[in-house]
Amino acid sequence: EQEPINYSDEKPTDPVARLAARLEAGEIKLDWEPKHGYLTSLMRHLDVPASSQTLVFSKTSLQISRITPRTPRAIYFNDDVYLGWVQRGDVVEISAADPQLGGTFYTLTQHHDEPALIQRENARCLQCHGSTHTRRVPGHIVRSVFSDPGGQPIYRLGTHLTDDTSPFAERWGGWYVTGTHGKQRHMGNCVIADENVSEKLDVEAGANLTDLSGHFNVKPYLTAHSDIVALMVLEHQAMMHNVLTAANHSGRITARDATIMNKALERPEDFESESTARRYASAAESVVKALLFCESPPLTDVVKGSSTFQEEFSARGPMDSKGRSLRQIDLVTRVFKYPCSFLITSDSFQQLPVGVKTRVWQRLDEILSGKDTSAKFAHLSAEDRQTVREILTDVCPEAPFRTAAAVKQSSEAK
Repeated sequence: EQEPINYSDEKPTDPVARLAARLEAGEIKLDWEPKHGYLTSLMRHLDVPASSQTLVFSKTSLQISRITPRTPRAIYFNDDVYLGWVQRGDVVEISAADPQLGGTFYTLTQHHDEPALIQRENARCLQCHGSTHTRRVPGHIVRSVFSDPGGQPIYRLGTHLTDDTSPFAERWGGWYVTGTHGKQRHMGNCVIADENVSEKLDVEAGANLTDLSGHFNVKPYLTAHSDIVALMVLEHQAMMHNVLTAANHSGRITARDATIMNKALERPEDFESESTARRYASAAESVVKALLFCESPPLTDVVKGSSTFQEEFSARGPMDSKGRSLRQIDLVTRVFKYPCSFLITSDSFQQLPVGVKTRVWQRLDEILSGKDTSAKFAHLSAEDRQTVREILTDVCPEAPFRTAAAVKQSSEAK
């Protein structure tokens, strides 16, 4: 809430905020239908694909009374927006990645007799979404829990925050997971009958499941899937958004402090002290490590999704001059074919403070050129580094290692 962030007072600029303004002004309206309320119309306006559906049956969100293993909560997402829908719910739960504020939270009433207006939520959402779970910034959480047969988390058995650095075996407790993953095992698709013994989680029964109809009635949902590939993309981007928000806020507060100190000490406005430089560098390094999947464990068996999510996600681009994209999926030894996050082209990355973003690009140049061969980047082969460098050269106009020839080629391609 402090300057210059002013979370509650500043107006968001994310896609949901823009849609909310258009709804309030009467420029557009959402269509309601009996089965899903305003959900499908909202998805069309926000360009959120149905193939992104993942299903969570643990009671770990706003409308917990509606959520059980028989009536899981559906989550749909794109690069910037997350939607939560439950059967017979009072609202659609909405969150977005705002480039400056971080996670922003909203609700949309599901009652046909009320205007379809999107309401910003702060207090009740930030209790969970603005804590140590989200790097102490407004953000997003993917959580893995031990669930009892009713969907209630058994907290005394522990929980896991899930992102792309999580061991496969600790992922998706309280979630449904469709798709195959060989001999790897996860916590999804099953509950604990004896809440005193975590070993009672039958991970074998929950493995390599491709049909959920034996667990609950799938007909009320937009698809019959909770695709494992969508889940892995979701947990990466939720974490990446939080890292970008933390770096943004840290960088802006650093710039504020530097301005105050420079004025007090009568130094030039653009003077950068060693302390300021270290703070920018620290924020930048956290972004670089997340972008390059530095702590992501390798897959030990082939993963295959159950829906069209992978194809639709990969097709979104942008593509480089050779038809390659950071969205392309691998699923043999890692999730993404090219080890650099697709969110490097997002507004959240583009709007990082200059002091942070400049250093991110400097570090990427050092790493991808092979100058930095330190242990934390040992997972990047020489081919990985070269390929990622080439893709970034084409799809990121601000990449500092773009040669004059590359800039000309990219311009001609457009």
